[in-house]
Amino acid sequence: ICSDEHVELAREAAREGTVLLKNVDQTLPLDANKIKTLAVIGPHANATAAMIGNYAGVPCKIVTPLDALSAYGEVNYKVGCGEMKCRNDSLIFPAMQAAEKADATIIVAGIDLSIEAESRDREDLLLPGFQTQLIKQVADAAKGPVILVLFSAGGLDIGFAKNNKKIGAILWAGYPGEKGGLAIADVIFGKYNPGGRLPLTWHEASYADMLPMTSMPLRPVDSLGYPGRTYKFFNGSTVYPFAYGLSYTQFNYTLKSAVRSTHIKLNKFQHCYGIKYRAESQIPPCPAVRIDDMDCKEKINFEVEVKNVGDRDGSEVVVVYSMPPEGLDASHIKQVVGFQRVFVPAGAAKKVKFVLNVCNSLRVVDYNAYSVLPSGGHTIVIGDEIISFPVHVNFSS
Repeated sequence: ICSDEHVELAREAAREGTVLLKNVDQTLPLDANKIKTLAVIGPHANATAAMIGNYAGVPCKIVTPLDALSAYGEVNYKVGCGEMKCRNDSLIFPAMQAAEKADATIIVAGIDLSIEAESRDREDLLLPGFQTQLIKQVADAAKGPVILVLFSAGGLDIGFAKNNKKIGAILWAGYPGEKGGLAIADVIFGKYNPGGRLPLTWHEASYADMLPMTSMPLRPVDSLGYPGRTYKFFNGSTVYPFAYGLSYTQFNYTLKSAVRSTHIKLNKFQHCYGIKYRAESQIPPCPAVRIDDMDCKEKINFEVEVKNVGDRDGSEVVVVYSMPPEGLDASHIKQVVGFQRVFVPAGAAKKVKFVLNVCNSLRVVDYNAYSVLPSGGHTIVIGDEIISFPVHVNFSS
């Protein structure tokens, strides 16, 4: 179990899962030749169990962020908080003093399983206790660049850090496992170019106050002021949206080929199904067909060229969404229908091919919980609306 291959796999998984949320003026990666002293600060800077998360086996050997970062220079470690919940501010001043003298400051903060876990729901989306104050005051005092690293499973409202000009970079590590410290150091010092994406929306703190625990629908309830849940139904402002993530390089997309329509001939056992459209919308003659009544063999094929136009090798996660025809009532905004991670050397380009099942990729779920395939003009969206193209679904008997 603790073979070299498995240990390296743990490190690679942690690196691939790390998400770069902010990187102003190329704060990261740090240059190991120029950084001689590091202030390593925060309740998770020397984390062990907090990195492991839920449903884990016995780790082989835990490498904390402090352990890994110590290989890159003289480290001044200050915890900043007595424990993760940071119930008082008595240890903030020594952390500020360390940041005043260091060439770079790395703050490792966040939450752990004492706040979010099975049978343990969070009460809000904020950092606990005095953690926000710790981060602000240390960043204010810092002589050199400030990097904030966060541990959590769920989203955090860190708008204050996102908008703080003294905080040059933010990394989300999730709960990165036993080699999480090495992965964090690899990313900070440029041994690895991050390419991870957020697996959920990071909402503003006010979002939690708008949804009582008794409200279960994913769709918004306008009459009660409830916003939708998940990226599929929520269209408001966020701290960071679903699938967000930066890189140390830049990628350009080009659509090379695409199937833009599909014609489905219905047999005598297949029938048109009525679905709700908004008022004044034009309703097709055959609005939809239930998925259960279909063979679902039709495919959508397309190819995307991903070009690395920066000066660093890197991996890009190409995320593909579908959007339903305009006018459908209470349908999702968009849904993920595919993704691929592709490694592209600097200056090179690679083609990524997608083959999507029409039923699986263009379906919607109506108010009666039936999965149906609507006719009309669907839209395939690649990336953050970098590329989009229509796909028309037509039924005939």
